[in-house]
Amino acid sequence: MKVFVTGGSGFVGGHVIERLAARHEVLAMARSERSAEAVRRFGATPVTSDLDTLDATHLAGVDAVIHCAAYVEEWGSREDFRKGNVEGTTRALDAARRAGVRRFVHIGTEAALFDGHDLVDIDEVAPYPKQQRYLYSETKAEAERRVLAANAEGFTTISLRPRFVWGPRDTSVLPAILRMAREGAWAWLDGGRHLTSTAHVHNVALAVELALTAGEGGQAYFIADEGTRTLREFLGALAGTQGVTLPERSMPGAVARPLAVAVEGAWRLFGVRKAPPMTAFAIAMMSRSVTVKTDKARVGLGYTPAVSVVEGIAAMPRLA
Repeated sequence: MKVFVTGGSGFVGGHVIERLAARHEVLAMARSERSAEAVRRFGATPVTSDLDTLDATHLAGVDAVIHCAAYVEEWGSREDFRKGNVEGTTRALDAARRAGVRRFVHIGTEAALFDGHDLVDIDEVAPYPKQQRYLYSETKAEAERRVLAANAEGFTTISLRPRFVWGPRDTSVLPAILRMAREGAWAWLDGGRHLTSTAHVHNVALAVELALTAGEGGQAYFIADEGTRTLREFLGALAGTQGVTLPERSMPGAVARPLAVAVEGAWRLFGVRKAPPMTAFAIAMMSRSVTVKTDKARVGLGYTPAVSVVEGIAAMPRLA
């Protein structure tokens, strides 16, 4: 199968390429020579393009598109999030349809359903919030809606929703934890007692490979590791792989959430481009339980996690 990956130089996209390259011909979008070098290293042939310029000519002869590219920064304007998540996804869909691509696999997120409250053991029946509170959630939800609505005869569209992706070459969660610990800024929220599902990046890549030939068009599938654990248990173990013990200091979520909203509001009021010390989305995610069921993926995709949390922690390399 000939597969085209967007976001192939990123965390998830790179692992997807590595998994698929052994059995498929893999092309990957490359916005720069640096991106081209990265996707070559992972095993793909770079195609010079980005989500602003991607068109059908870049996808000639492609059987499936894996859309990993997204705006996942902690901070940004509404325009930033819409351009990266909604408009970029729409262009990728349009290019794929015009090129005659038969399958489109979107990397979505459980955050599309998150409105600041607990999400406990949810499945794919859970609705999008009537009112979105966070730009990332809002734009990822809109992107997913467009992907699923595009499903048609001859053009199968699927959205995978991994929860809390982690593993080797993580460029966001673990580096942020280590930076905060190093700067003395780390504090648990509610003692880290809230439960979370997680998704090792190798399990996400496995789900992508399965979705190339399995799954019902127009449907979303949650992807996660076996079991759930507290944020304290998981993040403590993750930091421990880097020789770091997270401090005991804790703050009530009920205090941190409105404080983050106020700080974020001040940053937006004064047009500050640099990310604030706390954001409403990140604080809400760290002070709520978010767990998902994977029954639908197990049945519809044949998904069973290949890497356990214990195995993933034991094999976690030191960050460069």
